[in-house]
Order: sequence, then C-alpha cells, then structure tokens
Amino acid sequence: MGQPLHAALWDRAAELAERCVRHPFVEGLGDGTLTEEIFKRYVAQDAYFLRAYLSAYALCAARAHDREAAALLVELQQGTLGELVLHAGYARRLEIDLAGVRPYRAAAAYCDFLLRTAWHETLDRTLAAMTPCMRLYSHLGTELARRGGSERRYGDWVKTYSGEEFGRLVGRLESLLDRVAEDTPAVEEHYLYALSCENDFFTASLEGGP
Repeated sequence: MGQPLHAALWDRAAELAERCVRHPFVEGLGDGTLTEEIFKRYVAQDAYFLRAYLSAYALCAARAHDREAAALLVELQQGTLGELVLHAGYARRLEIDLAGVRPYRAAAAYCDFLLRTAWHETLDRTLAAMTPCMRLYSHLGTELARRGGSERRYGDWVKTYSGEEFGRLVGRLESLLDRVAEDTPAVEEHYLYALSCENDFFTASLEGGP
C-alpha cells in the first residue's frame, strides 16, 4: 500500500520545504536575530494573508460534500482565527497597524492564487493549495523548537507552530485532503505552487517588498 496523498505531496516538496527552513528570515526568527522592524512587516503581511486564508476555508465549507467535512472546515477556520489572535497580540505590543496593511507583491499573488482557486476550482485543488501553509508552519515550528527557538526572542511564534494543537489541526486538514483528492497533476501543481509562494513571502518580508 502506498503513502497517503498528503505524505506523498510533502515528500515531493522536500526541496522547497528545505529552502524555507534555510531561508534567512526563518533562521533569524529561530535564533532571535531577526530585527523587530522586519518582524513587524512580517506580522502585518501575514495577518493580511490569514484573512484571505480564512475566506478560502469558508468557500471550502460551502462546497463540502458532507456534514462531517463542513464541520471540520469550520474547526479549521477557528484555528486560523486563533492565529489572528496571536498576530493581534503582536500588533498591540509592537504598535503594528493591521487595518492599513498594503500587501507586498508576493503576499498579494499568494492571496490571489488562493482565493481564485477557492472561487473557481474544485474542492480538492483548493485543499491542495491550502495544506502546504499549515504543514510548512508546523514543520518550521518543530525545527526551530528543536534548535531552542522557543526560548528566544520570538518564542511565542515558535511555541504556537510547534505546539500539539496546531499539529492536530494540520493532521485534520491533511486527512481531509486525503479523503477528497486524488494524486493528479493539478493537485500536485497547486500544492507545489503554494509552497513556492511561502518562500517568496519570507523573502518579501525580509526585504520589505515590493
């Protein structure tokens, strides 16, 4: 018996995932050397992205084939709202204006891809576009925690994404992907493209746009 779909896709994305792990933004986040100004830019852009991600979940729930899938998607929406609470806490402490965020090109492109897929394509492709974000952040959080990142400057971020609750939500999303999707070229393409968007997002946050 072969791998579950989510595991097969993650294996194929290993090079992209490793590029994210080694990204200077992520390394700075883990060892605490990332400047506050760069982190503030990241929080603002990520909050903008998460609002689009939340909308994509709502569109998925509207298309769900059964009540169990719809309930799971609502649960995942709640998890995204929890991430936005984390960002709101950073915004209060660091005086970040989340209401007036102007997205960088990388953030806008990622959101456009996600929402365009959620509005116009099938549920399986939308879930394939959404799953890499969750899986990657769990992977990054776990790796940075292993390096001691949970005890450093951005420890709250590391603890959130390395935590059991976030990991549980990732598993729930991946189980839904396995249930509704097949291993097609389109599903793989959406998965890999979303992961490449994550790397671009980190670069834009580090460099300040455009």
